Amino acid sequence: MRAEDSVPDHPLLTHNYFSFMKLWGILFLVAPLLGSAYVFWRSWQLLPFCTLAKTLILLLMALAFMLVYVTFSGTIDKLPIWLATTVYHVSTSWLIILFYLFMVFLVLDVGRWVHLIPQSFTHHSMVGTLSVCGFMVGIFVYGYFNYRHKVRVAIDLKTEKQLERPLKMVMVSDLHLGYHNRRAELTRWVNLMNAEKPDMILIGGDIIDRSMRPLLEERMHEEFKKLQAPIYACLGNHEYYSQYEEALQFYRDAGIHLLIDSVTLVNGIQVVGRDDRFNVHRKSLPELMQDVDGSRYTILLDHQPFHLDQAEKAGVDFQLSGHTHYGQVWPASWVEKAIYENAYGSLQKGKTQYYVTSGLGIWGGKFRIGTQSEYLVVTLMSTVAVN
Repeated sequence: MRAEDSVPDHPLLTHNYFSFMKLWGILFLVAPLLGSAYVFWRSWQLLPFCTLAKTLILLLMALAFMLVYVTFSGTIDKLPIWLATTVYHVSTSWLIILFYLFMVFLVLDVGRWVHLIPQSFTHHSMVGTLSVCGFMVGIFVYGYFNYRHKVRVAIDLKTEKQLERPLKMVMVSDLHLGYHNRRAELTRWVNLMNAEKPDMILIGGDIIDRSMRPLLEERMHEEFKKLQAPIYACLGNHEYYSQYEEALQFYRDAGIHLLIDSVTLVNGIQVVGRDDRFNVHRKSLPELMQDVDGSRYTILLDHQPFHLDQAEKAGVDFQLSGHTHYGQVWPASWVEKAIYENAYGSLQKGKTQYYVTSGLGIWGGKFRIGTQSEYLVVTLMSTVAVN
């Protein structure tokens, strides 16, 4: 089933969308402001330079902080593409750097309060400045190269249901194509997937980051058409943050079979694609599964891994989800583990197997600290002989 066969009416986004974005906007305004105030204050105390030099450094930090609001206000789409890309990289990277500076200064302050770290290390200290800078450079260089390294995760699935033949599938999620993940990056990913020679490719949502502009200007749909296997995908929440109708047209142009609360039969197995839970009017899973033949192997694509027991009760054989990114950077991964029953990796509930992937791409700054960017290579075999 193609996108045009299963697109629901979505003027519904009005209240749900704007209420969510208002709350998210307040969070992105208040939290970085408070964190920045603390980091700026502690940086001023730490730096051993003259007042002019410290002022210039803090002005650069403040500029990076202000670019965050250029990115999230939509102003970024009005900039030349090269400038928009730079603004996106700087602003979203700064959010993560700010997060780590906050933690570093907090640890130093706690150490000073319990008399483990002398005040001479945290105030007007060249040794302290070099130590903090060295740590930050080291961890973010590691984080960048760790993100660039795409981990191949091999999964072998066996079923008692009859298959036409063994199947090899590549499964990915959270590509987040946009100002930071450009066409050259997508080309690299397409080559990785084609190298596996899969029978099909399944994408668990969030192909788009936020703005359709980079995808359209760089004609990224042409890269998807180079994939040498049929592509099936469900929606993620970020598709709703982008220009919805343009996103659907992009999928059509890219040859992606978009499943929005719909089911399709391919290579003898059923692929079920749920609309994202951002749409409060999406079908319930029992309602969606009414169109499913229980004798056939069933794969569910559901972007956000909430209420996993529903798939088990509905008779799903395998569920692919994404969304969490496993926090992208530690210790955000701990927060994800507290929110989700399964924030990352494999899980078995009854006869249903689940995999929540940390994603092939990334949102924001290109750093993976304590997590990985990955793609799944799934082999499905039947334990029952073909009649």
